[in-house]
Amino acid sequence: MHNFRRRRPSLQARKVLELKHLRSAVAAADCGSFRQAAELLGSQQSGISRRIDQIEHHLGIAIFERHSGGVRPTSAGGCVLRLARIILEEFDALIATASSIQNGETGRLAVGFCTSLSAGDLQASLLDFKQRFPQIELATVERSRTRLAAALRNGALDILIVTGGLPLLDNKAMPLWSERVLVVLPEEHPLAARQTVHWSDLRGETVLLSHYDPGTEFESLLVSKLVPSEDHPKIERHDVSRGIIKSLIGMSTGISLALESDMGANLAGLVYRELHDGTGPSRFEFSAYWRADNENPALAAFLKMLSERYPSPPLGG
Repeated sequence: MHNFRRRRPSLQARKVLELKHLRSAVAAADCGSFRQAAELLGSQQSGISRRIDQIEHHLGIAIFERHSGGVRPTSAGGCVLRLARIILEEFDALIATASSIQNGETGRLAVGFCTSLSAGDLQASLLDFKQRFPQIELATVERSRTRLAAALRNGALDILIVTGGLPLLDNKAMPLWSERVLVVLPEEHPLAARQTVHWSDLRGETVLLSHYDPGTEFESLLVSKLVPSEDHPKIERHDVSRGIIKSLIGMSTGISLALESDMGANLAGLVYRELHDGTGPSRFEFSAYWRADNENPALAAFLKMLSERYPSPPLGG
């Protein structure tokens, strides 16, 4: 058993740790075992284990808990793995960008979002763009708002389509559409018998949220709609996709919140109901954000199309 208590990162960490170490750690976390990670990466299990040991030694923390069935991230390891994923994604974006420049593929647009592509305005907008400009390569990225903002800032993404504000320097914004907020329930849940559900009905429930949901906005909305604090439901955040959240709901471990575009990817055994307060259904507003210094012609074409589909109301109107 390694003892990492109160160890400081080694001075050699920057020189020793490489991208292959991060890929090994992320693969082990995704697969739940060193053996399966080795198969995924086409490597030897001993090599995966050695790289993980080197990460833990040089960072001075345990990334994984070892058990008979495989491995699982520690609390500290989860933080390291989230940053490792960001580093790998941005490095892969760098390689892809360099490759497209070398091959003369200047017609490329990278769009980031944190909502469902299964239905709704986002899907319709991207389909419209592909039909108008079939020669432009369209790359889509679904991540948490924090990671999307970082990718927009460093140029890995051209444009974000997200809910709420995005406080970044030198960025521009365009208001787009809105979507209703829904509660997702197992079909045997008592609230499933109702056509509409009120926020106050969520008292005492366990609400499962994904880190891929629109930032902390679902959680903030819950808190704002249910006052005082003793009325707040229990909120569990999971570092998994919305698809896994739906599977957990199907296992009757809790309920969740979603936007109406998510209904296109519904699972059997789940129902969606509108969430209402005293004034009617609750909605989230979507906007597009891009860097002011981005001169990508594909971005200009996409923005022109969005302005035609979602024209801003006249001032004073």
